[in-house]
Amino acid sequence: MASADLLRREEEFYSSLFDSAKGDGVKSRSQLIERKIETLEDMAAKVSNRRSRRWLNDRLLIELVPRLHVEEIKGLFAPPPWGEELPLSAFCRTNVSEWDAFRSIDMDVESRLMQHMKRSTERQKNHVDEDELTALNAWRRIDRQTREAMKRNFLPDLLEIYEERVREFIENTNDKDLLVLNVQDPFQRLLLHGVCEFYNVASTTMSSVRDGKPWKTTTIKKRSGTGVPSRITLVSFLRMKKNRSQ
Repeated sequence: MASADLLRREEEFYSSLFDSAKGDGVKSRSQLIERKIETLEDMAAKVSNRRSRRWLNDRLLIELVPRLHVEEIKGLFAPPPWGEELPLSAFCRTNVSEWDAFRSIDMDVESRLMQHMKRSTERQKNHVDEDELTALNAWRRIDRQTREAMKRNFLPDLLEIYEERVREFIENTNDKDLLVLNVQDPFQRLLLHGVCEFYNVASTTMSSVRDGKPWKTTTIKKRSGTGVPSRITLVSFLRMKKNRSQ
């Protein structure tokens, strides 16, 4: 009978496919697989029973994929019990009563909470955007030559000293007060004028002679449009631009 013949040939060709030590030791593993696949294809062509053909096709697919080793099987079934142990999640470490209160929250309360969080995030984002826009407009008040000098030779410590003096002057004095600084280095004086433009205050440098040497005096005063100093300082703004350009 065909079924008995199939069983016999099955036993002959499948009993030691991956145990090449038994049987024909001359043939390599790949040659054995090829021989068995050819035999399966030949048997499938001769068998007319639908169930038998399905069985032969299943065996053919099995032979095309080698048997998995222990480590490969572990990889398929990781995490535990076969894979490495995973750390406990936050839910496992949470107190049961606290987790139950969160899990059983009322749907209306959850909806109001999500809406409140969304509005809070939007307000924070808009607030940051407004501060950045204010700092950008202040940066644009500085003339191009000074902006390029600040970016090319960035001196944050010196700029912070100038900023502290100017911000303190704006916040703690009236419109008629003056701030007088004696900056003799031309480049440092250029940076000082840039800081004044950033905070919208007027700065004028006058030349004089002291002890027979040229002397520079910079006078700073408020303008009619001078307002509250920007939340974002000039040094912070320059660092933001530098980080975004990288």
